[in-house]
Amino acid sequence: MDSSSDPFPDTSKDLKTMLTKPRRMWRLSAIEEKLRTFSPGERLVLYILTALLALSTLGLLAAASASISVTVPSAGGSFTEGEVGPARFINPILTLSQPDEDLTQLVYSGLVRALPDGSIAPDLASSYQISPDGTTYTFTLRQGATFHDGTALTASDILFTVQKAQDPEIKSPRRADWEGVVASSPDPYTVVFKLPHPYAPFIENATLGILPKHLWQNISAEEFPFTPLNTHPVGSGPYRVTGQSTDSTGAPVRYELAPFQKSALGPAFIKRIVFLFYPDERALVAAYNAGKIDSFAGVSPSQLGSLERAGTMIVRAPLPRTFGVFFNQSKNAVLADASVRAALNAAVDKDTIVDSVLGGYGVPLEGPIPPGILGAARAATPVALPRTAASSTPASGNAEKARAILAAGGWTWNASTNTWTKKKQTLQFSLATADESELAATAQAVSAQWRAAGIGVDVHVYPLSELNTNIIRPRAYEAVLFGEVVGRTADLFAFWHSSQRNDPGLNLALYANSKVDALLSSARATTDEKNREKLYAQFATAIEKDQPAVFLYAPEFIYVVRGRLQGIEIGSLTSAAERFLNVYQWYTDTERVWSIFTNRTN
Repeated sequence: MDSSSDPFPDTSKDLKTMLTKPRRMWRLSAIEEKLRTFSPGERLVLYILTALLALSTLGLLAAASASISVTVPSAGGSFTEGEVGPARFINPILTLSQPDEDLTQLVYSGLVRALPDGSIAPDLASSYQISPDGTTYTFTLRQGATFHDGTALTASDILFTVQKAQDPEIKSPRRADWEGVVASSPDPYTVVFKLPHPYAPFIENATLGILPKHLWQNISAEEFPFTPLNTHPVGSGPYRVTGQSTDSTGAPVRYELAPFQKSALGPAFIKRIVFLFYPDERALVAAYNAGKIDSFAGVSPSQLGSLERAGTMIVRAPLPRTFGVFFNQSKNAVLADASVRAALNAAVDKDTIVDSVLGGYGVPLEGPIPPGILGAARAATPVALPRTAASSTPASGNAEKARAILAAGGWTWNASTNTWTKKKQTLQFSLATADESELAATAQAVSAQWRAAGIGVDVHVYPLSELNTNIIRPRAYEAVLFGEVVGRTADLFAFWHSSQRNDPGLNLALYANSKVDALLSSARATTDEKNREKLYAQFATAIEKDQPAVFLYAPEFIYVVRGRLQGIEIGSLTSAAERFLNVYQWYTDTERVWSIFTNRTN
């Protein structure tokens, strides 16, 4: 075949020539030729303009990236928490002290958990149902839930924990929560609790941390408080214990915790939490000032004045506590006089007491229901510095109001004896309280304000154990200054129902009102929050009318932290340990990511 007719001629030589022939891009050549014509000054201007253009382009790119990215917490960092006293029982059914409760809150988890806003959400349970009559609670467990050692968590662990809480030989502080409750399990992932009667606050009891049955089942009731598992805990909470140090006596002096990656709440951000223990509040504050710890809770307001202020944040949150003076009208007839009780209430300047005794870290009360437990919980308030305590001098205006009320009630002022009298009665009574510093100071402040109105009062301060055993339990007082722990769901039955007037009931005013009894019984039986709040509003109105006590204040929870610790969300607390309710969301480190990647669910 003639080569001239070949459609694919041999082009290898031409291709080689094309590939090896030196070439120059004509546009670059033109620019190079042009630059040769520029003077040095013109070249300098060109270079500057080019650099500015490059910087502007980078700035636009950075701005564009910022517009579609956000700052989010990132995993990493650590913080060290200080505690007063040792941790002995890191066990949800044996906790006694604040260190016990704090570590238990981190290490263990329950069927449900409380949220900082006061609501209840599923935790180990994926869901729960309450029967229409309010007596049956059915929980469905999460599939795949495990303990820190990798063992599967099932219904048998729930039943085991509740049985141990109910066991009278173990003497659990949580036993009263489970009295009369019958627990059963139709399958490994369902737990049913049957109550003897409707009790709306029961859902809070389901926050009880769950013990691993496979570790505890062979431990007898006698050995229960002494097993090493109390100080080497294994739970299913957001953090697990990874290290421990002890002193020469074997008492723990340091705990180190790390996130539990399979927690039902998801992995926590902070990679290491250390707990250190100190003998008293002064040593705790000194350790903070020395930079040995980053946070601590629950100290007296009087200790806050010695804090190093740089970088310190104080988080304040309401506690569901009601402190007041409760009258035993059967012990002293003058306290049965309505005008006397009204005058005693009018004479007290509660704002002054909150400032002088609590350093401002409290809320004055006018009734039996503390703030933050009905409706939306009040958010924690961060402040930069401690407040300065006000003077404790009684307000003369309050004393004059009290005198006017007594005069209108038929009492006569005797200038020669400086006493109020009515018929054959002299207005005088005794006030008992405990030797706790804040209670004793409150008693002195209140009595000073009453004396300013001419009301005679003798203050008796007892050791706490003696007050409980010899004064409160037998109701051997005329008036007692004490506190009530109301709780998140405001179950006020034990404090004000007439059936609770005698020990072991907590009705310290020995108050009896059939209408109030009905309101309290209905409130604790209804699971509808709005209806419960209406019932409690009616209850509060009745108490305000009868004035069986002088309500003083609800103290605030105080948490001292360094500003670098972020994400802390504290609402209304029932205990100091609940500051850790959202600990898995706390963080110290951050990073910027595009918005489309911020889909972390909590």
